[in-house]
Parts: sequence; C-alpha cells; structure tokens
Amino acid sequence: MTVIPFEKQGLHVMVKPIGPICNLDCEYCYYLRKEDLYPSSERWRMSLELLESFIQQYFAAQPEDVPEITFAWQGGEPTLLGVEFFREVVRLQQKHAPPGMKYANTLQTNGVLLNAEWCQFFKEHQFLIGISIDGPAEVHDHYRYDKKGNPTFEKVLAGLRLLKAHQVDFNVLVVVNRVNAQLGRKVYTYLRDNGAEHLQFIPIVEHELEKHDQPAVPPTDAPTEAWGHLVSERSVLPEQYGQFLVDVFDEWSRRDIGKVFVQIFDQALSAWLGYEPGLCIFRKQCGRALAMEHNGDLFSCDHFVEPDWQLGNIQQTALPILANSERQIQFGIDKEATLPNYCRECEVRFVCNGGCPKNRFITTPGGDEGLNYLCAGYKLFFNHIDPVMKAMVQEIKENRSPANVMQQLRKKEKPVAARPKPAANQPLRPGQFPGRNDPCVCGSGRKYKKCCGT
Repeated sequence: MTVIPFEKQGLHVMVKPIGPICNLDCEYCYYLRKEDLYPSSERWRMSLELLESFIQQYFAAQPEDVPEITFAWQGGEPTLLGVEFFREVVRLQQKHAPPGMKYANTLQTNGVLLNAEWCQFFKEHQFLIGISIDGPAEVHDHYRYDKKGNPTFEKVLAGLRLLKAHQVDFNVLVVVNRVNAQLGRKVYTYLRDNGAEHLQFIPIVEHELEKHDQPAVPPTDAPTEAWGHLVSERSVLPEQYGQFLVDVFDEWSRRDIGKVFVQIFDQALSAWLGYEPGLCIFRKQCGRALAMEHNGDLFSCDHFVEPDWQLGNIQQTALPILANSERQIQFGIDKEATLPNYCRECEVRFVCNGGCPKNRFITTPGGDEGLNYLCAGYKLFFNHIDPVMKAMVQEIKENRSPANVMQQLRKKEKPVAARPKPAANQPLRPGQFPGRNDPCVCGSGRKYKKCCGT
C-alpha cells in the first residue's frame, strides 16, 4: 500500500465547543473530569470569533486533493449551546469553504434535548448525528443518568425516534461496559429492532493506576481477568468485550449483512480485503485525529486531552503548524514504533495493529511493556470472524453480494425438526415448532416468518 506523507493525510479535529459541560452525569464518562484542566474558566462556550477562526484554519489545513472533510462537534453535550450556535457554524462554513471542497458535519449527543427544531435543522443541513444509548433501559440506565441521579433511557429513546421521524441520518454509539457486555445479542437486537442501522461499540477502559509511574502487573501466565485490578469495576474485561462482539457478529452475519452496518465489522472487512483499516485505533500509525477544546487548545488526540499532550492554541499558532509539528508526527509514529514483538508476530495484527495507544498498559506473556489491555478480546473476536470474513471477501472478488454469506451460514445450522403446530392462540410448549405467524422463538419479538423462519 502506498504510504501517504503525514502532511498530505486528511486532518480530523474533534471540536469541544462547550468543553466537558454536560447535562448528564454518566458514571463512566472520562470527559467530565476535564473541567479540572480549566479551574478558572467561567465561560464554557466557544466564542464566535474563535469559531470563525477555527473554521477558516480547518479548511486551510486540509490537502487540496482530500475528497471530503468532516467537522465533528462533541462535548460534553453540544446541544446545550442551542440551535443558533450551529446555524452560525453553517453560515461560517458557507462563507469560508474553498471552491469545490466538500464538507460535512457530525454531532455527538446524548439525545435528551432533541426536539423538532433540532431535527429539522439537522435534516436541512444534512448533519450526521451520533446518539449514545447502551441498550435496553435496564442496562442503559445502569450508568447513564442525569445530574439528579434520574434514569435517562426514555428521553434518549424519544430523541432517537425524533431523529427517525424527521429522517435525520444517525448512528448509535454503545459504550460496552462490565454490565451490558454480558448481553451482546440482546443489546444489538434491541437497537436494531428500534431502527438503528449504523452502530459503534466503544469499550470502556478506565485505567485506575494511570497516574502511577510503575503499575503493578500480574504473573505472565495469569488469565486476563487478573488485569481487573488495573481498571475500574465499570470497565469491560478483555474476553468480555471479545465475546460481546462475537455474539453481535453471529447475529448480524446470519440476517443483517447489507442492512445494518457495524463500524468494527466494516473495518475488519476492509482489512481482510487487504486494505489498512481507516479507523485510527486500527491503523499502523495515528496522529491525524486531534481534539480542540472550547478555548482553542489543541491536543494530540481526544483520549490524550492532558497537559503533556497539548500542542498549543490555535489563537497563537496556526492549526496546520500545530497539526504537522514534529511533536505530533512523533506521536503518530510512536504507535507503530513501540509495538511489542508479541504484537508484531500476532496473526491478527493486520487488522488490529495494537489498538489504541491509550489502552497499552499491560505486559505481554514475555514481560514486555506496551500490550493493549483489550488484546485477548481482539484476538478472540478477530479469529472467530475469520471464516466468515474470508467468505465475504470471496463473494466480493467474484462480483457477488457479500450478503450471500447469510444464506450459506443458515444452511450450515442444524435444522429444527418439524413438530405439530399449536392450536390458534395457544402458547408454544418448550421445543414446539412455531407457526409462521407465531412469535419467533429467538425472542426478537417479530413473527417467525419474518425472523428465523425466513
């Protein structure tokens, strides 16, 4: 694959126009603590002067041949700024966009403040909305509540339905934690059946000892559960995350290929086709996805918003200079350069590439530092999907739809022996064969003829 020079790669900046300020108090949120970076701040709102400067500089920082750039608005909770702030965003983008340059907007929200006005605005200006929901109410509300400790699920679900009603493009972001990781198929089918067609599954990994220079490590032959002392009790365990993805993949690959799009599955297929994944955590090197705070401070990455990783402020030094600085280039190179030999020799390195540097805080079986905490989960998942990925690649190479794999997989499953159909309106007995209009035995809530009976 051709190596693209660092300065020629498209630049992505995640913008925090309201900093870490949020109307929720999610227990696992790593960004709420960023208030400590600005103890004297009284204005958690990006000024319109800085907003215009950023938009100008962001356009200027992009290579001329980049096909499209994305403005990513996050927080905190960006909808706290109000619709008028983002109307100004659109106006300034239209004012400063170079001729012929395509651009798009994405906005990540908890969904609680969404209403018809927001949705009409998103639809009119083609915003792609990310909405955070961790599954059904019983798992979503375990960690995601408001400032008074009240559950948020019903409000978030109402926001999702508003997006659908206004035909706003959206994807669902699921934070995989110690609780919902045990319910992969249930979480996936619930969201799918409520209209989610694009999903991301983000593992929560809270490194409890990240402030210590030399964290303790378990014996090299210890199971990965032994790493639990290094993370919070909310954090997903490595094998948990891998099994969660396996459970989702097994459901998706049998009925939803081409209908539902899961980010990590798309990245995996790209790798099996021979391309380097596009997502920063799975690339060999990183450094082209930065984060900017409400006051113009620029950081190497959204997961490295710390004083040690501040590159400068775009009000003092131009964005292109900071983004292409030697310090940032080295940040990206270090991801590959510090990869342990254990990873270099791994059978799934071509798709994983060591994962995100923020999670590389455990040791390899041989005692080398720099192994990703989620390594065991990634290996479990990527090895599990290998046969299906190879089958999908074969379909693509022969100019057929990869969705054909679904039928192949269902043919391999053990057929259910036909049993007498129950009388009308009678509940199914255990093991009894369902009729076409009976509820499906898989628990999806759909009729058998439109579910496992297809």
